[in-house]
Amino acid sequence: MPDLVTISRSLRRAVDALAFGGDVSHVYNPLAYAWAPHRRYLETYGTPPKSIVLVGMNPGPYGMAQTGVPFGEIEHVRDWLGIEAPVEQPDPEHPKRPILGFDCPRSEVSGRRLWGWARERFGTPTRFFSRFFVHNYCPLVFMASTGRNITPDKLPAEERSPLFAACDRALDRVVDTLKPELVVGVGAFAERRASEVLAGRDVAIGRLPHPSPASPLANRGWAEVADAAFEALEVRIP
Repeated sequence: MPDLVTISRSLRRAVDALAFGGDVSHVYNPLAYAWAPHRRYLETYGTPPKSIVLVGMNPGPYGMAQTGVPFGEIEHVRDWLGIEAPVEQPDPEHPKRPILGFDCPRSEVSGRRLWGWARERFGTPTRFFSRFFVHNYCPLVFMASTGRNITPDKLPAEERSPLFAACDRALDRVVDTLKPELVVGVGAFAERRASEVLAGRDVAIGRLPHPSPASPLANRGWAEVADAAFEALEVRIP
């Protein structure tokens, strides 16, 4: 059975072999340039089994793109998860989207909300990760020449297909390794991918509303929204 480090290495190689065009001018792969903190995250918190795996879409520009950790808002990764390691620069680097690693002064709102909820409800990373793990479906960040973020679902079909195939394989292997009872997509996209990839498996699929500031629901108090979503899924939260 492969461990999560082996799965991430394989995914890194698979997506590095892909080409993207059209509106995409830059692609960042934090599994490459932020490998040191990413690997530390997997080795520290990815020991199986897990009851619940949360699945995000892809890295945010001030979260995993900087730290290599899913939803990896810097303050929570460094001060709560206890992870800090050197981060290199992607090549080429977009001038409007610099990678500063743990020196980045910006805060990723989605990550601050997700990890802030975990910290408030569980207290310690050990307690949270005894039941949960957080995985991003797609490891890549896509940007237009203007610096605008392009989400994976907006890529042309001929580019989505090989990308999704690689990400599907990785998610399937993550679930094989961690053996969760429940996989929860953070947002509709992640829920759809999990439902398709894991169809026929003995694992339940759920959805957690995305903590993005673009979501009016999340902006009204995401922690309470998350609590309600887990209650509907019959998941006990301390």
